Amino acid sequence: MSKQVTEDNEIQQVPSASSRMAGEERRHQILAVAVSLFSSKGFGGTTTKEIAQAAGVSEAMVFRHFATKKELYAAILDHKACAGPNFEPELMAAEAIQRKDDREVFRCLALGALDHHERDPEFQRLLLHSALEKHELAQMFFDQFVRKVYEFLGAYIRERQKQGAFAEVDPAIIVRAFVGMVMHHSLNNNLWDPKRRLLNISNEEAANYFTDILFNGVALPSRSKKNREQVQKLRK
Repeated sequence: MSKQVTEDNEIQQVPSASSRMAGEERRHQILAVAVSLFSSKGFGGTTTKEIAQAAGVSEAMVFRHFATKKELYAAILDHKACAGPNFEPELMAAEAIQRKDDREVFRCLALGALDHHERDPEFQRLLLHSALEKHELAQMFFDQFVRKVYEFLGAYIRERQKQGAFAEVDPAIIVRAFVGMVMHHSLNNNLWDPKRRLLNISNEEAANYFTDILFNGVALPSRSKKNREQVQKLRK
């Protein structure tokens, strides 16, 4: 704290730059503690009092930084978006899109997502809790991130379909199939099988395999033709 003399020669305490920085650090500390508790105990099992105790501050201090729980949830998403490398599909795939390298678009997005979840498994657990408890954070995450991925990839797929590069399949189905492979692999590694007993491959290998399956399938050419004919009959 520094001192400032007023016109009446009264000395007032003025917050210094260091104390303001301490306030920001405290806010980040409260956020980190909240994420840790929510991800391990869920939202219903975590109180603001517990967050305050774990952060070493008063409950009033928690509400001073986050007036409402909704403000705290929004801050968690913002904090995760700003902390470290973020998952930005448009930036990750920008060069591949410019080259119209379809395979590389999907490969780099798969690798980016896998690396992102590997760096922060705690946040993935937090999102699962929010979905299972039908918590408002789940909808906030859906609106800010999931919908963004579907809209971005869907628009890219539709454009490439017009150019004759992709088959005429609902883009949302293609996105769901692709994201499903990536997310299931990530959940297995982070939650169910962290020792990777079922499948032990690098994120780079996983991204390549999933992209190959999306573009080439797994059936041999002769079987693939027969399968396509069967699909066409089902659509009629």
